[in-house]
Amino acid sequence: MTKSTSCRLMERLYVYAMVENIEVNEILINTEYLDLFIDESQEHLQAINDNLLKLEQAPHDRSIVSEVFRSAHTLKGMAATMGFEDLAHLTHNMENVLDLIRNDKLEVNPSVLDVVFLALDDLEAMVTDIASGGEGKRDVSEAIKQLEQIENRNANDVIAPSTKSIESDTDLQTIEQYDQFERTIIEQSFEQGYNIYLMKITLDPQVVLKAARVFMVFDVLEQIGEVIKSTPVAEDLEQEKFDSDFLVTVLSKIQMEEIKDRILNISEIDSVDIQGVEVGKLSSSEEVLEEQVEVKNVEMPIETVKPDGIEKPPKQKTELNKTIRVNIERLDVLMNLFEELVIDRGRLEQIASELNNNELNETVERMSRISGDLQEIILNMRMMPVEQVFNRFPRMVRSLSKDLNKKVNLQIIGAETELDRTILDEIGDPLVHLLRNSIDHGIETPEKRLAAGKPEEGTVLLKAFHSGNNVFIEIEDDGSGIDREKVLKKALTNGVVTEEEASKMSDQQVFSLLFSSGFSTADKITDVSGRGVGLDVVRNTFESLGGVVTVNSEVGKGSVFSIQLPLTLSIIDVMLVELQNEKYAIPLSSIIETAIVNTKDVFNSHNQKVIDFRGKVIPLVFLKEIFEVPGSQLEEESYSLVIVHKGNKVAGLVVDSLIGQHDVVLKSLGNYLKEVFAISGATILGNGQVALIIDTNALIK
Repeated sequence: MTKSTSCRLMERLYVYAMVENIEVNEILINTEYLDLFIDESQEHLQAINDNLLKLEQAPHDRSIVSEVFRSAHTLKGMAATMGFEDLAHLTHNMENVLDLIRNDKLEVNPSVLDVVFLALDDLEAMVTDIASGGEGKRDVSEAIKQLEQIENRNANDVIAPSTKSIESDTDLQTIEQYDQFERTIIEQSFEQGYNIYLMKITLDPQVVLKAARVFMVFDVLEQIGEVIKSTPVAEDLEQEKFDSDFLVTVLSKIQMEEIKDRILNISEIDSVDIQGVEVGKLSSSEEVLEEQVEVKNVEMPIETVKPDGIEKPPKQKTELNKTIRVNIERLDVLMNLFEELVIDRGRLEQIASELNNNELNETVERMSRISGDLQEIILNMRMMPVEQVFNRFPRMVRSLSKDLNKKVNLQIIGAETELDRTILDEIGDPLVHLLRNSIDHGIETPEKRLAAGKPEEGTVLLKAFHSGNNVFIEIEDDGSGIDREKVLKKALTNGVVTEEEASKMSDQQVFSLLFSSGFSTADKITDVSGRGVGLDVVRNTFESLGGVVTVNSEVGKGSVFSIQLPLTLSIIDVMLVELQNEKYAIPLSSIIETAIVNTKDVFNSHNQKVIDFRGKVIPLVFLKEIFEVPGSQLEEESYSLVIVHKGNKVAGLVVDSLIGQHDVVLKSLGNYLKEVFAISGATILGNGQVALIIDTNALIK
């Protein structure tokens, strides 16, 4: 999205209001503009958040302040346009403080940024309320009070305007400058009877939406003639990079007074100074001193109406922004339709194999290739960078480290890694839990870190990367690590494990106890941790998405929480297996390999059948018994196995036969059947038969 999109939103609203002869804030909130307002407001708030964090690290960088100010100013205008008064009022006060910083009237320090962040919290809460159907009302008096206190400390300072204003008594022709092309256009137009007018238009100093007023001025001028030049250029006017006045050169056959009257009919126009241009006395860009007015001599990108007989050189092609906003519901509908296509594709493939007709086989193969390409495109359309989730964490880490009196440096790697939107929507809260856990339990206080020979600032690394058909997210800290004995002691006290089990557990198994329900190693309960709520929810959430969470740690050096997630949940690769006449699907992401073992190689251990598989003892799970499949249980000489894993735990699923690998559409069983054990959904096969999809995580204890 370009920076001028927000200005165009305001412009469209104003033009709509002008045509309908109504106030802008009377436009119904359920119009097409609300969704656009919410999307752009969230983007501006995120930009403010990110840039404020950068400003804290580089307090003297005025370019960062300008970015924050621009986002705040645009947000204020959008809120005022849509009639959200509390949002506009608070943003206006924030903008005043940012303006003091921008003009070197106020020093950036943690106390000032704390107040601005407080206001930002209120702004985010109001936009969230609007997005959920509310009116965006909120008591912002405390934030405004603190912002005004900062302003009052600097009340005697005069804030200089960002650009020079054009003096009212200046001869406009001595200011404006034209290049050779513009001079040729003016001279040819003059010969064909056009009047050439140079106007200085001054806006009301209190105007809220300068860009919208400029748009309305140009709209009027282009109805009566052709605008050939503006100073500043159109891009700067659109982004409000000017004070209160600007110059416009217009070709028209309408009289000067009528043009002036039309422009003055636009509200919040303070004055219009207009002069006829003497063609023989045109100033060229080389003849005018640069200091007379601060402008950028850039070709004006305004579309114009060409007077008859004037030929213009062809415009050079410019690279356009080739992205559009699409409501996610439309993508969901598209995905559902494609899922039906996948089901029919499977049916066609089966019919073709049964009929064994060459022409039919060739057609089906071609259709399969094309639908495979289409599948990849649709899945990529649903992919979104994890940056959208990661962006919220730097601010959270800043606040949490202040609350805990710790110094923490959050480093983010791989934010451009993409995940399916349905998965992305679910991982935000679990990652918050893991980050809070790393900062609270892992990172030590500055005093302890210095005593241990570490830098006083701890580091938390948040990393995302692709590997095969999975995305891995890792949260690594250089803190104190996990005390194995402390975890075991707590687990024994809580009855999570027995003494016998504890004596045989590996480090990985001990660390996995942290995900037990109600388990906590915190010595005291705080606002951050200690209640035993969090990590069990984290594991359950990730496993419900087909993911796996593992932990590695070394005392004194730190810990790594690793999350493995599938790229998408809609269409998955599975291994089809058969139990009697019933077919089941096992996700390939959970499968290590398949095998056939002789019954002589099966042993009993603690009332559990196990096998020695590549030097490791793994238990067997008989799916016929789990799912109570009807039919006689015959003695067999060998077992067909699907070896599956859950983190470091492995099990062998015993099936009657292996059918093969397929792409299937994952369908929910609905609310009525959502509690069925070890079944995560269902799919429709090519022959119309329903196959249940096995949740292997539920089968591995």
